[in-house]
Amino acid sequence: MKNFQNYKPEKYSNSEYKKVEDDIYVKNFPKLDGELYVTSLSFEAENDCYGEEESSPSYISQVPFEDLLDEFNVCVTDFYDELNENSKKTCYQEFGSRDIEDIRKLRTLIGKRFYAVPYTDETDGEEYYKTVLK
Repeated sequence: MKNFQNYKPEKYSNSEYKKVEDDIYVKNFPKLDGELYVTSLSFEAENDCYGEEESSPSYISQVPFEDLLDEFNVCVTDFYDELNENSKKTCYQEFGSRDIEDIRKLRTLIGKRFYAVPYTDETDGEEYYKTVLK
């Protein structure tokens, strides 16, 4: 995944969202029993990278996307279905966390790449991957 950029949807002007700082908002999510800090980013899949071969805006491959969620301790709070269905290369996602620090760290992805690199473990001969933030 590359070319991470800030995305500011119109919905952030809605009274459900309270601006906390630049491009970070807080919203109550009753189904999640409380408030989450949220931010939205756009990015592009790299179909020539490991795990992203089949990825598209309407189908984001699990590798390395799940690793990104784990690494930054965030969840997806909005998939922006219509935007992603109508986009040829740019993916749009809203991410949330109970801890604002997680959102701040996630935003350090802006302008960077996050991708998986495969390797073969010498002890068991199995293929694994590691993620790279560059």
